[in-house]
Amino acid sequence: MITDDLRLVDQHCHGVVQQDLDRLGFETLLTEGSVPRNPFNSMLGLAVRRWCAPQLDLPPHATAEQYLARREEWGWRRVSAHLLGSAGVGTWLLDTGIGVLTEPTAFAELAGGSAHEVLRLETVAEQVAAAGVSATEFAVAVEEALRERIATGVVGLKSIVAYRTGLELPAEPPAEEEVRAAAGAWLRWGGSRLDSRVLLSWLVHLGARLGAEYGLPLQLHTGFGDEDLRLHRADPALLSDFLAATRSSGVTIALLHCWPFHRNAAYLAHVFPHVLVDVGLAVPYVGDRCGVVLAELLELAPFDSVCFSSDGYGLPELHHLGALLWRRGVGRLIDSWVAEGTMTTADAERVVTGFAAVNVSRVYGLNVVV
Repeated sequence: MITDDLRLVDQHCHGVVQQDLDRLGFETLLTEGSVPRNPFNSMLGLAVRRWCAPQLDLPPHATAEQYLARREEWGWRRVSAHLLGSAGVGTWLLDTGIGVLTEPTAFAELAGGSAHEVLRLETVAEQVAAAGVSATEFAVAVEEALRERIATGVVGLKSIVAYRTGLELPAEPPAEEEVRAAAGAWLRWGGSRLDSRVLLSWLVHLGARLGAEYGLPLQLHTGFGDEDLRLHRADPALLSDFLAATRSSGVTIALLHCWPFHRNAAYLAHVFPHVLVDVGLAVPYVGDRCGVVLAELLELAPFDSVCFSSDGYGLPELHHLGALLWRRGVGRLIDSWVAEGTMTTADAERVVTGFAAVNVSRVYGLNVVV
């Protein structure tokens, strides 16, 4: 396939768990639900048994019991290094908002290649609150903390506002007095999990402003995720006013995951030139159906707006499958277009290298050789 030898840049993923897991621990990370419902009996479970088992020197379609026994025999470090190292990814962009997983340096040592940090806005705001701050000081303190973290070399910013209050963001940030009042109320309630609509709207607008100033893309989780999310509030179409307001600001907005709203996301990339799209989280979960999802995304999304990501989290199997299944899905799709005369081979090579690495490298300022 045309994608076989490509070295990928993973626009968005997380670290891996740094311990051996029992069956419950493994299966909990193999589902977006909080209670595993036999996740091996799913498209993702089939993909683990089909594609990850041979990487652990097991036959394709080894049983779940065989797979977990081999995982226990090898240990988490050897499994992680092998699955990550064989994914064909040269550069990884890690959301570091969940501190119990490997940080970029440790991840790069396991995976090979390079790893860079994407800074989660909500985590920084919650850290500022935990350190002790008044309502009057809150906005300035958060902006200063973000600038300090940006100065350490992060390559992007990220918000999970979709999980907290949804994606229907206002076109303009809340006024200063609204932010102060909302901060006072939130801090009085303990200032732990940031769930104030006013503060989150202000924070995302702040992220867009700082992103434009520093040349850092702002990633937004959209589409499906774990049960903490309300799916109807995670439709990227709800971002239309925010995207219209930021289109000339200089910031790039990366819409992550998007499924089942990937066609809506493709439309947004079509009409807003500062929008990137991927279907990261969906790829390993839909397994061999990912080619259908990718084809639907490409119906309308401009080719230079589309990026690869795995959203691998916790289990290196998810990083590995994100890359392998994406490679298969895109490869079969583009090969069919060439065979049917839809595009030339030269067009196909240009488009596929764009998806794999060029688009994300250009926008994130990465020095990547494809």
